[in-house]
Amino acid sequence: MMSRLGQIGGKLYRGEVSINFVGRQRLWYAISGAILVISIVALLVRGLDFSVDFKGGAVFTFPASSTTSLSQVQNAVTDGGVSGAIVQRVNGQTNGWQVQTKSLTGPQTVTLENTLSSKLGVNTNSISVTTVGPSWGSQISGKALEALIAFLVVIVLYLSIAFEWKMAIAAFVALVHDLVIATGVYALAGFQVSPATVIGLLTILGYSLYDTVVVFDKVRENTAGLLGGARTTYSQAANLALNQTLVRSINTSLIALLPVAAILIVSTTLLGANNELEELALVLFVGMLSGTYSSIFIATPVLADLKEREPQYKALAKRVAVRASGGRATRRATAKAPSGSRTRPGAATAELSSAQLAEEEQNDVDFADDPAPPADELTTTASLSPGGPANRGTPGAARPGSRQQPRRSGGSTARHRPAGKKKRR
Repeated sequence: MMSRLGQIGGKLYRGEVSINFVGRQRLWYAISGAILVISIVALLVRGLDFSVDFKGGAVFTFPASSTTSLSQVQNAVTDGGVSGAIVQRVNGQTNGWQVQTKSLTGPQTVTLENTLSSKLGVNTNSISVTTVGPSWGSQISGKALEALIAFLVVIVLYLSIAFEWKMAIAAFVALVHDLVIATGVYALAGFQVSPATVIGLLTILGYSLYDTVVVFDKVRENTAGLLGGARTTYSQAANLALNQTLVRSINTSLIALLPVAAILIVSTTLLGANNELEELALVLFVGMLSGTYSSIFIATPVLADLKEREPQYKALAKRVAVRASGGRATRRATAKAPSGSRTRPGAATAELSSAQLAEEEQNDVDFADDPAPPADELTTTASLSPGGPANRGTPGAARPGSRQQPRRSGGSTARHRPAGKKKRR
């Protein structure tokens, strides 16, 4: 299996096998657009469920008997004078329960503790209370937003200096793509956003950026000196870079996703819902998947679209198209020629229509400054030399190229007779 994957990677790197990522950018844009619309709608309709670390509040954690049900805990919280509380079972603790409420005053906290103790038969000393003030939560939210903005600004500046500003724009689009999708998944799944979520979010943005920079570095290598020829467009060179780094991106993503998936499964099944390990693993898993997708299907196609709008790359695409059309005309003329017949030089041009000939003449004028072909590509045949076949009968005339043969002495004069005349007996 690994050897076969290595062979595929080698063929992709050499260009023997190619997947047209850049040429199908409309398909990838449509897929990403649909996912982004779903994520934005989820954010607007459901919103994000911030933990008490951001919005402030109190968390009551306590054990209860094995016969205690969810409805009993909810009724006890309501009897304690608190509404809108989030009640959930804690799987990491035997018969453990967790109640998250809004910010409470000191007397309200004491009242709720006493109600839980009397209604559920829980010792007051077994109830653990964690209180977070709303001002501290707002400070944490502001710091997280400032860190995210600073990260994006520094990244754009770095890519503009190390590469170019259009690569920075493409990478920024990919980062925003990953950010919206990750937060949209959180809104759809209903998971709480905690400080661990913010840490994981910054981590996946760095991971996505790393994969994008690897691809962009290969794109820069493949497009160096591209304008000096007429063989490959910018999009084709960028697509080759994607294929050359495809196996590396897949291997890196799989190696990173396997332990994250294991952490997510273990934290969900053993530690229960809304624990910090689960929140961190979820954002890492979603972000790594989205980052791998965006570096291949979003960042490089966006870069190619931006570069193809430049005048020099438009002219390059035109030269490549003219070169390709000439090769196709030659192949069509060769295919139309009868079997066994020899195609004369210029026969392919004779098959072109008058409109195509006019276009070719205009292209010849446009490319008049192109350097002349090397001398070893210029060949001369006897049929195209001045005088043509008349030189064949001239004594002492030598045929050009490899057809020239030494004159034989003592030969019969019949060998020099014109073709078509028979010897009289």
